[in-house]
Parts: sequence; structure tokens; C-alpha cells
Amino acid sequence: MKLLEPGTEIDGFRVGDCLHAGGMAHIYRVSFSAPGREGGFAMAMKVPRMTSSDGAETILSFEVEHQMLQVLCGPHVPRFVAAGDLARLPYLVMEYVEGRVLQSWLDDAVESRLRPDPGDIARLGAALAVAVHSLHSQNAVHLDLKPANVMVRHDGQVVLLDFGLSWHAHYPDLLAEEMRAAAGSPAWMAPEQVVGVRGDPRSDIFAIGVILYELATGELPFGEPQTSGGLRQRLWMDPPPPRRLRPELPAWLQEIILRCLEPEAAKRYPSAAHVAFDLTHPEQVKLSERSARTGPTPWRVHFKRWIKAAGMQYRPSPLPAESITEVPIVMVAVPWRDTTDATLYSLRQAVDRSLGQQAGARLACVTVVPPGGDTTGNETNVVRMQRERLRQWAQGLNLDGHQVSLHVLEGRDTAHALLDYARANRVSLIVVGAATHGLQLQRLMATVPIRVAMEAPCTVMLVKQALPYERLGTTAD
Repeated sequence: MKLLEPGTEIDGFRVGDCLHAGGMAHIYRVSFSAPGREGGFAMAMKVPRMTSSDGAETILSFEVEHQMLQVLCGPHVPRFVAAGDLARLPYLVMEYVEGRVLQSWLDDAVESRLRPDPGDIARLGAALAVAVHSLHSQNAVHLDLKPANVMVRHDGQVVLLDFGLSWHAHYPDLLAEEMRAAAGSPAWMAPEQVVGVRGDPRSDIFAIGVILYELATGELPFGEPQTSGGLRQRLWMDPPPPRRLRPELPAWLQEIILRCLEPEAAKRYPSAAHVAFDLTHPEQVKLSERSARTGPTPWRVHFKRWIKAAGMQYRPSPLPAESITEVPIVMVAVPWRDTTDATLYSLRQAVDRSLGQQAGARLACVTVVPPGGDTTGNETNVVRMQRERLRQWAQGLNLDGHQVSLHVLEGRDTAHALLDYARANRVSLIVVGAATHGLQLQRLMATVPIRVAMEAPCTVMLVKQALPYERLGTTAD
């Protein structure tokens, strides 16, 4: 299909300049042609290529993206406007996202020969993981994450582009039905995609790892294989550790990257929210042998994986939204002062019950202190003491198989600080002690637990304080 001329009118849209002429589609600026009609945001029109040399995947991708854009919502995907008739002129009109494509960050790094700072990599990676988590929460998996499909807005928020290879749990998978070859971009494709499994959200986590690896080192972890044999190597091969290529990288960043790139999906992060959490709190990352690895993986390990991969039957995880709830981030609000043993004990019991029901759940222990420190004005001393209190409180928990992190926040409004933390870290459950004030007082003044319960973005568990020996004493009487 030849390029559309600027000024062409199609179904009430006026075509502007061509923004991109790619191998699969052309993208144009568009506006409403009717005078006085405003859309409220800039728009772009995507027209698939349909020449005699283009394969059927072009039309399939168009149909998939049309299907996906109509059902996805939120700030991390372009807003859908309209679509054209496939028999006459197929097109998609959507929001034109202002910002910078992540690929340009990589191109600038190559040109300047300066790699991004680990802090910048963590911020970009966390924003990307948040966008991917939003997608998975809607039961969709992108399956073609790469720097060219990631737009970074001027405020740092990430918008995902190009859903032509994506998968949605509630709609037919046209690509799986009509294509036999693995669908995706070879450099970023997860091992399970190579063998034809679609719909596993952990495939997107693998792609996040590839992007982080490239940002950190300037290299692709598995190169750009052109054959099926080259693609299959990632079923058992590890890439060179990032710190082997760039020794100054921090251990926590290598830990995160290599965990995302595990050949077996079950060994990766259980959800993109967990990736975002570690990238946002690098000081809390639990280091394993991955973080110190600098040499190649022993051939015996690769051989065992090769044997295992030869007979492995990959199975996708449950529905993305369900898999997220199975591995939640649990936040417990521990008072920083004026608390009783009964409250601390009851909170610990409630957290143990919550973690015991959620294998792989992550626990964030949070306390909020007022700014300015203690009576001496020493903020550092207060933070240090409160972290130690949280550590001692957490020692009584059964944390087998769970990661735990400690967070001391500053804020004059305790409820506001807790709610901000929960939203920023995609918390699934908040455990907080119930107010000890009477109901009459709570009707006049909203307590911290009541405010948290009313405004929280997730489930809240209000815990009533009780000590076991008090109950025993009552029984004995």
C-alpha cells in the first residue's frame, strides 16, 4: 500500500504527516476533519502494509491490536478512537503518545559511549514493570516487549505500544490458531514463547530482563538469533553476567536482571509488581549467588538444563490477574510508638495467617514517623531505631519462602503516607491494627485505620488486638 497523502480524508479523519514507515505498518498524525470538532488529545492513525510481498501475519497483527485496544484501559496504553473496515481500508486511530521511545535512550548511549547510571536504569525499569503489571491485571500479556515498543512520557510514566502479537485471556488467540511459528521479536522472546506457549505473564518479565540487560551493558543477552536452533539455546543457556561486561554495576541490579532471565519461568519473579518493588527499593533486594556471578555457567548445569528442556512440557500460569493475586505484596503498618504488646502480637498473628495462605507473597513492614526526628531533632537516629524495631518485630514471623523488607517513612499524616506507599508499590493487602477508640469518637473523627480502609487501592485487614494469655485467663475464671 502506498503512503497516504497529507490532507487525505478518511471516515471523518484528516491525514497529516507520516510519522513512521515500518515493515508492518505506516503511522500518520491525524485530526478530525469536521470543523470545530476536537478530540481532547493528539491522535495517530496506524495503517497496516498489505502489499503482495507482505505475509498474512500483517493482517493477523492488525486484528489482534484492534481487539486489544478496545478492551485495555489506563494510563499505560494508548486510548482507542476508531478502526477502519478490513475489506476497504484497515486502520486504527488511537492516542498519539508524547514522549521518548526507550530505543532512543539506547541509541544515545551507544553514540556517547556512556551507559545509563544504575539509578536511571532502575527508574526506567520500575516504570516499565508498573506498566506491564497494569496490563497483566487486565488479563492481557504483551509478548512483544522491546525498547521500540516502550514510550517514556515526559513525567517518567511508561506507555506500552504495538499490541499486534499480544494475548488476552477473554478473547480468541488468533496468532495461536493461525500461525505455527513462534511469534515475537527473537532478541526479547522468552524460552516458553520459543516452544509455542502464549499467555504466560512471566514471558513479559523475561523481556523486561532483556531490556534491563541491554540498558546496563549495551549488549543483548542472547544476541539476535536468526534460526530456530539459535532461539532454542535460551531454554538452557545463561547470558554472560552483566558485571562481567560492566564490573562497576551494583550487585542488586545483576540479581534483578538475572532473576528475570531465568530459563524456567517458575524461577523468575512471580509478577511484574515484584520486579518494580525491587527496582524501587534496591537496598532491600535479597542477594543470591546470581549477584556475585562473573564467570560462565558450568557446562554441567547447561547440560542438565538441556536434558530437562528436551522433554519439558511448558504450561502457562493461571490467568494473569489470578496469578498476581496468588503472589501478592502484603504491607503491614506497625505503629512507631504508643503501641501495646497486644497490638504487636495481633498484627504478627494476622500477617502469619496471610502469608501462610499465599506462597511466594512478599511482606513490606512499614512504619510512619513524623518529620524532624525525636526531641533531639536527630532524624537519622529515629530511622535507625525504628528499622531495628521493625526487624525485631519481624523475627517472630514464619517467613519460610517469603521475602521481607523494612521501610521507615516520614509524614505528618500517617494515613496519607501509608496510602501513598500502597499505591506506589502495587500492594495487594494492607494489614493494620484496628482503632482502639470508641465508636462514638470514630463517628466524629476518622482514625488512621478507618481512613486507610476507606481510601485504600486494595484489600484492607483491620486487626483487633488480643493477647493469648488474656483469653486463657478469662477461660480459667
